[in-house]
Amino acid sequence: MSITGVPALTETEKERIAEWKAQFEEQGYLILPGVLSQEQVGRLNAAIDDLLEEEPGSLAHNIYHSVERHPEIAALIDEPTVLPLIVNLLGYNIQLHISHLTIRKPNPEQVKTETNSFINWHQDGPHPQFPSIQGITSTYYIKACYILSDMSEPNRGNTKVIPGSHNRPYSPEHTNVDGVLENELQVCGKPGDVFIFTQSLWHSGAPNLSTFTRRQLFFGYSPIWMRPIDYRTVSDRLLEGASPVRRQLLGVIDDNPFKYYVPQESMTPLKALYFDGGSHSVYE
Repeated sequence: MSITGVPALTETEKERIAEWKAQFEEQGYLILPGVLSQEQVGRLNAAIDDLLEEEPGSLAHNIYHSVERHPEIAALIDEPTVLPLIVNLLGYNIQLHISHLTIRKPNPEQVKTETNSFINWHQDGPHPQFPSIQGITSTYYIKACYILSDMSEPNRGNTKVIPGSHNRPYSPEHTNVDGVLENELQVCGKPGDVFIFTQSLWHSGAPNLSTFTRRQLFFGYSPIWMRPIDYRTVSDRLLEGASPVRRQLLGVIDDNPFKYYVPQESMTPLKALYFDGGSHSVYE
């Protein structure tokens, strides 16, 4: 146990994370099977059902800052399998950047909706884009996508990716999601699996041509000195009873914003999860 109260990683956990990091740095993404139990998947889907009762009917839903909408979703902020990996990919001075629920109902006719049923090829980031060096953009934030519906087959609204495209200057021959680009693949997974990727990986959201509804929850993490995407300051409700780790992830480490850049060790309890595993993390 560290001085922050965060359990130290075991050697087995470090070895597993080091393997994941090597794959992530080469491919720009990872698929972690069976992170969530089927019981937890069921609770999350029940929470989403409750949320949808408050939303207008649509073929597609994008619900941002979803941690504010239900405690079952907020429980994923510091998910114990995913969080140590994120810390060792991105560094320990991090926060929750975005929590984004996406739902894509069956849409074989590819009807366009106001909430973007399908998304063309892109890298995530602001406009204008993050700075790049010789056409290559560093990792500024990382997303963990919790798969909550059966995405085990392609053409169910899956995310398309081009493995390794984060490591080279890359501009797709066309940005339209239709058609097939060289080396593209669709990310498949079962309920409870987690898909992790860097914002600089070229990816797209394909149409849902199946009879299955896609349900995915995206949790993005960034350095704490970056402004979050879907909130300015976190609510008192989310902070109530929050652990030191969760308070850090919600951007609450000190009243002095200068500490976002040079925090004292006591302000970043996630440091207990970080180890020198030979990674090339940008932010430490």
